Amino acid sequence: MTQFTSHTLDTAPDASKPIFEGVKAAFGFVPNLQSYMAESPELLAGYTALWDLFSKTTLSTHEQQVVYLTANFENECNYCMAGHTTLARMQKMDEDMIAALRAGSELPDARLEALHRFVTLVVRNRGWAADAAVDAFLAAGFTRRNVLEVVLGVATKVMSNYTNHITHTPLDAFMKGNEWSKPTSA
Repeated sequence: MTQFTSHTLDTAPDASKPIFEGVKAAFGFVPNLQSYMAESPELLAGYTALWDLFSKTTLSTHEQQVVYLTANFENECNYCMAGHTTLARMQKMDEDMIAALRAGSELPDARLEALHRFVTLVVRNRGWAADAAVDAFLAAGFTRRNVLEVVLGVATKVMSNYTNHITHTPLDAFMKGNEWSKPTSA
């Protein structure tokens, strides 16, 4: 198995160091995901930029977590499911909502369930969402802008989910208690 390096500020390529400093300033530490991404300063920069852009969308913080957790579920990313479960709890997302997202089951809120269904279709069908699916999403109160913001959120998660699959990123300490593996019934 190919081993990837978990970089520190001392070992990271020079182009990754300023991004590391920004990540550390934002989170208080450099998560394992970014420590592995640092091998490619371009990947690290791209992921950081998309993360920042998605946080500025018109989707609420809870809606953003629905996008992220749904994409993580569909892509079977244990690392990101644990991380975003932690973030969702920090954002005071309802525990029933988090449990449903982690189980891949219907959400207890109709609007968020419409978002969940739409993101699921986008990920599973690699962006091929039928007009009827887009119309149902819009009918739930979302906008055409939100349709495209979902694409941005899914793209962000493709970068992190795929990196974690390839590098076998270990969980960070802050994720303790939020470990996850895809339920066999899903």
